[in-house]
Amino acid sequence: MSFPIVSIAVVNSVLFGVYSNALLALTATSHQERRAQPPSYTHVFIAGCTGGFLQAYCLAPFDLIKVRLQNQTEPRAQPGSPPPRYRGPVHCAASIFQAEGPRGLFRGAWALTLRDTPTLGIYFVTYEWLCHQSTPDGQNPSSATVLVAGGFAGITSWVTATPLDVIKSRMQMAGLEQRAYRGLLDCVVSSVRQEGLGVFFRGLTINSARAFPVNAVTFLSYEYLLHSWG
Repeated sequence: MSFPIVSIAVVNSVLFGVYSNALLALTATSHQERRAQPPSYTHVFIAGCTGGFLQAYCLAPFDLIKVRLQNQTEPRAQPGSPPPRYRGPVHCAASIFQAEGPRGLFRGAWALTLRDTPTLGIYFVTYEWLCHQSTPDGQNPSSATVLVAGGFAGITSWVTATPLDVIKSRMQMAGLEQRAYRGLLDCVVSSVRQEGLGVFFRGLTINSARAFPVNAVTFLSYEYLLHSWG
């Protein structure tokens, strides 16, 4: 848990920083001016996709290490038992680098990029649309509106992202298990052949349940900080 908690701050700062600056470049309006002059949903989508694309490359090594640690089944070292494959995040990163080279730290990065680029465009469009529908013109959305809009934006993004999230996780684990894939398409075909189309929606329920509170708080923090420092 410690590693995702530390890394998520870096990843979210990249995502929201790139999104805000991309939207500023596209619309030439500051965050405070956007309620009076709302950006088009096309601009919001492009800015979100830009943030998602750049976030994916920052996230890839962090996400790989998190997935490997979460899927580690060896027990913690006990007298007479074999030691765990990874002793922690730093040891995990060093082991991957040594065994698989620098490219090993970016295993699954293409699937992650394909997952996050359009998904985060949809994520921000959903948030802005829900805020716009629930807020009088020219006014800032209330905290309750931000929480609900952020929560539903998170659920919408995970509905879109889950199929590629499954493929991404399988490719990330391929270097650990005796089940290597030749690439993203091979992983898709092999998964469907062995387990059917339903495999692409594994984890959707738990991802959606997690997404609502996490993204509600994320957007409330984002709006609060922008208004405080703007």
